[in-house]
Amino acid sequence: MPASTTTAPVVLHAKALLLDMDGTIVNSDAVVERCWREWAVSHGLDPQEALKVVHGRQGYATMAVLLPERPMEVNFAENAVMLARETADTDGVVPVAGAPEFMAAIGALPHALVTSADAALAEARMTAADLPMPEVRVTAESVQASKPHPEGFLMGAAALGMDPADCIVFEDSAVGIAAGQAAGMRVVGVGPRAAAHAPTAHVADLTALRVTTTPDGSIAVTIHPGA
Repeated sequence: MPASTTTAPVVLHAKALLLDMDGTIVNSDAVVERCWREWAVSHGLDPQEALKVVHGRQGYATMAVLLPERPMEVNFAENAVMLARETADTDGVVPVAGAPEFMAAIGALPHALVTSADAALAEARMTAADLPMPEVRVTAESVQASKPHPEGFLMGAAALGMDPADCIVFEDSAVGIAAGQAAGMRVVGVGPRAAAHAPTAHVADLTALRVTTTPDGSIAVTIHPGA
């Protein structure tokens, strides 16, 4: 289903919400781009081209796209170094607009974090952005495959005891949106990267969302695309 282009509110109903972190609730673009620009230059790559593929993927998967001839074990080893560096660098990490209010609204509702970051990086960035860490979370250590594979979102739904069709994903990246769609879930695209990748609906940031519950206990996500 193409992204909504109307300014009339759209209401999606669900039983659970699955949240990406970077670019969706946490704005970590400054550190992500800082670290990956330097990595690209150190490997003789065009930083601008590298930044086109880094968002949403685990680091080893990004490296595999950019250096396809390199052995995967080298990517895994270098990814560990990159993760440690990104975890130590929280300069410029802030919440996406509307994220504090959004997280407060869903605090008592079934939800999970599904991120390509490992546990340490997720904790560092959520703390830097002063956002509450969801009790249920799927991090890099939890899965065998990086987004765009749907494993992470399917695992998040299973951990909440929910059918994929009853979940809404919130994502900012092309690979994240693809992962949510491959999992059979509706996807709300958040931010400028998301609009071009046909999410179910798109918002500029989380201020355009309102989350309530219905009398039957389901979650209603009201989306104001023009907000």
